[in-house]
Amino acid sequence: MADGSNATTAGARRIGPSPQAGRASRARGEPWLAAVAVAFTLAQLVLVRPGFGLGWDETVYVSQVSGHVPAAFFSAPRARGVPLLVAPITSWSDSTALLRVYLAVLSGVALYFALRVWRAHVMPRVLALAGALFASLWITLFYGPQAMPNYWVAVGALACVGCFLRARLNARDRAAWWGLFAGAALMAWMRPMDAVYVVLPLLALSLRRPRLLAVLAAGLLAGAGEWVIEAYAGYGGLAQRLSDASRIQGGLGWHLAALDQLRSLGGRTLCRPCTGPEPSPVVTLWWFALPLLAALGAVAALRARRALPVLLPAVCAVTAAVPYLFLIGYAAPRFLLPAYALLALPVAHGLAHLVTAPARGGARTLVVSVVGVLGVGHLAVQGVVLEHTVHSSAAARVEWSRTATSLHTLGVRPPCLLSGYEAVPIAFYTGCGSAQTTGHDASTTAAELTRAAYRTPFAVLTPLGGLPPAYARGWPVERVGILQAYVAPHVRQGR
Repeated sequence: MADGSNATTAGARRIGPSPQAGRASRARGEPWLAAVAVAFTLAQLVLVRPGFGLGWDETVYVSQVSGHVPAAFFSAPRARGVPLLVAPITSWSDSTALLRVYLAVLSGVALYFALRVWRAHVMPRVLALAGALFASLWITLFYGPQAMPNYWVAVGALACVGCFLRARLNARDRAAWWGLFAGAALMAWMRPMDAVYVVLPLLALSLRRPRLLAVLAAGLLAGAGEWVIEAYAGYGGLAQRLSDASRIQGGLGWHLAALDQLRSLGGRTLCRPCTGPEPSPVVTLWWFALPLLAALGAVAALRARRALPVLLPAVCAVTAAVPYLFLIGYAAPRFLLPAYALLALPVAHGLAHLVTAPARGGARTLVVSVVGVLGVGHLAVQGVVLEHTVHSSAAARVEWSRTATSLHTLGVRPPCLLSGYEAVPIAFYTGCGSAQTTGHDASTTAAELTRAAYRTPFAVLTPLGGLPPAYARGWPVERVGILQAYVAPHVRQGR
């Protein structure tokens, strides 16, 4: 394997430092990577804060392995990676703060090792810059400490592509083979379809390399095996589960969601429907700069005969982004985290080329100054958007908690059941189970809920002025926070 950070992938001729110099360079680069990982972890704890309540999707994932609340309905697109990831904490503790700290530390460690894989291909400071670029995005900071799958697909993609390059160049690099398997398995464990899109270029490059192809396929199968088995056990088969997943996501097909993704950059965690004005150009400038800087990095790598370590993550980033830019009819900024993680490498190469390229007179000083000012501005913008997102998201979580307290006052206490508007997250906060007769979380019938109302404390939630289902229209109604609850009569009688 070519050891130097300037090792060529275009032929047998070595350019750059000797193997000993390459190892020394990588050793010197370790503190840079560690500093990025530590700063990322601390930034999550300071800016997102451990007391930040669980969001809607988080309550679904956490409830699957919680010892304190019933499991919520697990819809077809979801995979069991996140529940297993959080199980070491949520199986015995209901502390949100402890869970946040655990995930923040774990995400920092994962970023460190995912970057470390690339030491043989990328100069240490450029690699640290790539990590810092990815870690400083408000989207990465916001979702790093959350019980959500997208960040973990991102670090899995980063590790998988890096290990693929290492294994391709040196078949005796056992760590690279295990890393390739583990990276593919982690992605598929979290989101099977995302994993497939990420590795499409790797599969194409492996067609004439059976061992690479076999390890990649084994990793994908190991990660997605449970999802496939569960499809036959509880969703009517794999084809039916894929069909249900497509329906829940609005029907996979041609949808120009790129503009929706752009609108979501202002701090909207879910853009469905994605109406309203676009964010300020100051907020979205970095998004348009990404492809330009990545292209610059690719050109610089081609000239230096180090093309594959820059081009391959860029191509994988494109295939990872395609379904979320063109195949679904809504947007969430977290969907593109794997693409951002992979693009960070060519972007870092592009920025490094800008500030180190030969220039006359004071041109380099000017370029370095401009890049520095823009970098500081970028960090400031990301911080402002992150604070806005945390504040607006926390408000919804606080309201769910208040609604739960009001329901307890009405006698809806565990063991209990909720249905209706926002029943899934509110049920988690109340300690109840949830059940719906319509929508993406439909899991029961009106007749079954009517019978359940005589066995357990039960309430149906609606917006103020909203009508409940027919079976609950004669029930007493009470205001709970900004909602109203139709409470089964025997609950009130037993208060």
